Order: sequence, then structure tokens, then C-alpha cells
Amino acid sequence: MADLTPLLAYRWSPRAFDPSAELAPEESASLLEAARWAPSAENGQPWRFALGHRDDETWKRILISLPVDDQNWIRHAATLVVGAHTGLDTERAAYDLGQAIAHLTVQATALGLHVHQLTRFDRAGLSTELDLPGGVRPLVVAAVGRLGDPFALPTELRARETGLRRRRPVADLLLR
Repeated sequence: MADLTPLLAYRWSPRAFDPSAELAPEESASLLEAARWAPSAENGQPWRFALGHRDDETWKRILISLPVDDQNWIRHAATLVVGAHTGLDTERAAYDLGQAIAHLTVQATALGLHVHQLTRFDRAGLSTELDLPGGVRPLVVAAVGRLGDPFALPTELRARETGLRRRRPVADLLLR
């Protein structure tokens, strides 16, 4: 394998979060600052975020928009972040939001935190619950926290959590 910075090599998306760990205000601020500095077309920065900390109203409103099977494990995350985008060019805005979420994720890794991103949720319901302005489209929910005990997960998730990570070979990713 080619050299890869440890921030990327050791990043992974756990489902086992420590239910007692919290994010300090400066950690949350650091994550948002990393996202703020992501590249964007013509510096448009079309991303918008909603941050909910465990058991506050925003966190609860985000949680109920997720499928029940995901709620069972994601409820242990310290923070839930909604990544949304604005703008008429939705493909470009979604791409830029993806960059911002990637920067947030790498910063989380640098802070000893983990992020699990989800795109399967009730977008319309979440928009209503958070009273998002028109034209703001939620695209991702990111669970952020510290690692928990994988053996506290339901049996069907435990093997996925403790198994080896696998990636396609680079050759499989190349179109030519």
C-alpha cells in the first residue's frame, strides 16, 4: 500500500460509540472550523450545519429522522451533525458539502474522535423538525463521538464492527 497519512489510514466509521463521552465546546468548534476551510467553487461555501449534542432538543430532532435500526446504535454518539447545502447548482453544492464533511471527518480523527456518516434518513421530516429555511437541503447526518464497546452492539452489527476493514484495490477504481 502507498504511504498514507495516519489521519486517513486510521479513519473508520464505527457504530460503537461511548454513551458517556461528550464533545468539549472547543472540539465542536474545531470540527466546524475544519469544515469552514474546505474548498468550494468560487468560495461559495454552500454548506450549512445543525449541531445537536446528546439529549438536547436538536439532537433529539435529528435522531428521530433516522431509521429505527440506526437509532439503536447512533443514540450513543456524543454529537449529531446535519450537513445541508444551499444553492441552485445542487450537484456542485452537494460536492462542496462532501468536501466540508470530509474535512470535518479528518479533523475529528486528529482529535481522537470518530465519525459515522449516514445518508439514509427522512429528509423532509428533518427539514420540518429543524425548521430549515427553503432551499436548504439536508444531505448527510454525521454521528461524532469516542469509541465505545463493540460488544455492546446488537449481534448483527458486532461482526461488522470488529471485522477487518476492506477496500477495493486502486486498479478496480480506475476507469482506464
